[in-house]
Amino acid sequence: MNQPDKGGISRRQFARRAALLSATATIAPAASVFAEPASTPSQEPPAAHPNLSPESQAEADARLQQIFTQYGTRFTDDDKKLLRQLNGATQESLDHIRAYPLANGDSPALYLKPLVEREKKKSESPAATPAKKS
Repeated sequence: MNQPDKGGISRRQFARRAALLSATATIAPAASVFAEPASTPSQEPPAAHPNLSPESQAEADARLQQIFTQYGTRFTDDDKKLLRQLNGATQESLDHIRAYPLANGDSPALYLKPLVEREKKKSESPAATPAKKS
């Protein structure tokens, strides 16, 4: 029963590593939220998008700040400006989707329905067809 290890990991080791990874994944995002944001001298405050409510603007700003905290060193100034614009447009779309009334008992809005209704062909069984004589 005891066979030498073939270079892989056992189920027990895999389970242990998976549990550690999942525990770390739940702690790491919380740590990045409470960490001090990496501020750069060239970073100006995000401009308010004119079509957003104050709550939506605050959500968009928080999302943008989180992106800059995690990946700020990877972006140039032009990339950051583009991110601000895209973030505002994304927030508008999110607000539009969230405004749609939806309850737990609602059925899906889309059904697979053919555009053209066609007549169904009657299928003939093999026993019903006369056999050809040669």
